[in-house]
Amino acid sequence: MRVSRTGFSLSGFDVRNRRRESFLSPQNSKEDRLKRVLLVFLFLLVAAGMAILVPAAFAQTQSSAAPRESADAAVSDALSAACRQDSPAFANFLTADNAATFLALPGTQRKAMMKRFVLLDEPGRPLLSTRAGGQKMVRCESPGFTTEMRLGETRVRENMAFVPLEIPVTGEAPRTITFGLVRESGSWKLISVGLLMLDVPAMAKQWEQADLDASENAAIADLRSVAMALDTYRRAYGNLPDSLAMLGPAPPNGVSPETASLLDTDLAAGSKGGYTIRYTVTPAADNATHEEGGKGETYSLSSSPKEYGKAGRRSFFLDSTGILRGADKQGNLASSTDPRIGPS
Repeated sequence: MRVSRTGFSLSGFDVRNRRRESFLSPQNSKEDRLKRVLLVFLFLLVAAGMAILVPAAFAQTQSSAAPRESADAAVSDALSAACRQDSPAFANFLTADNAATFLALPGTQRKAMMKRFVLLDEPGRPLLSTRAGGQKMVRCESPGFTTEMRLGETRVRENMAFVPLEIPVTGEAPRTITFGLVRESGSWKLISVGLLMLDVPAMAKQWEQADLDASENAAIADLRSVAMALDTYRRAYGNLPDSLAMLGPAPPNGVSPETASLLDTDLAAGSKGGYTIRYTVTPAADNATHEEGGKGETYSLSSSPKEYGKAGRRSFFLDSTGILRGADKQGNLASSTDPRIGPS
């Protein structure tokens, strides 16, 4: 800006102490005056709108930034939802990514996660109260057991909050843990439990693998149970059964070679826990079967998942030698040439 005796210059425009021409100067045409009146009117209208909208938008931003409830209230409400095993309500207290993954989990995994929060296996009835110091307390009453969770003083650090929790245990020191929360879309959301980050997508993968491991271990145990039943049957009746169905439950006082009552109904049908069991008898060479009373016969058992990747990934093989073998066969049968698993 340059200042002189006759005026000043701003951004390249000179204003002099000379005769000024108004927007409504008589020298302008009627059409020009009308255009300028409209421009002034539009300018005033926009300015008035900004005066209304800007404070409203600012107020809206401020209100959305502030959490709609306290952090300890969010924790108590989340615990209440977990107590009821109410998945949709519990998801409201998870971050957006965690909530989406949580709701997509199988029902058993959702329940398992909520059980960990209230230390109860069955759904319960939540009861909220306030202690003498003003801290909240959540009781979860189930038919078989009741847990009590006492919330401590909340610590807030900008968009993070930490709520300590104490769980009394009869005859022991109380258990303590701290919930971490983050402010998201104006609400407090659970983000950590103690030192464990609530990364539900990563946890879902771990749970899926844990479920697969448990299913595969159960399939191995079932295979060994069938092998034990076959050995018991051979000792009792001198030969191997023609099918697993002959090892199934017998009527009262009706145990016989046709219904030996050595396996439950599912295993006798060759299907349990998402795995299918196939049984094969190999006759003894030459006349060994007759000479040894059937002891020369051998058997083999193979177990494979009905739905590969869902019930399990590995297939298993077990024969009369008692050696367990198995591998990831993409759902196909395992054989005696597959790697050995564990001790014999």
